[in-house]
Amino acid sequence: MGKKPISATIEEDLIKWIDKEVVRDRQKYRNKSHLIEIALEKLKKER
Repeated sequence: MGKKPISATIEEDLIKWIDKEVVRDRQKYRNKSHLIEIALEKLKKER
């Protein structure tokens, strides 16, 4: 299954946090999309 671009409206505070996390841990997160994908996968597993 391939990846597909999406669009989302996200609170500014959360975007700032995402930016900081990506910069802080470049080995774990390649970019914002990668961090969001990991977070959604974690949420999916929890449900």
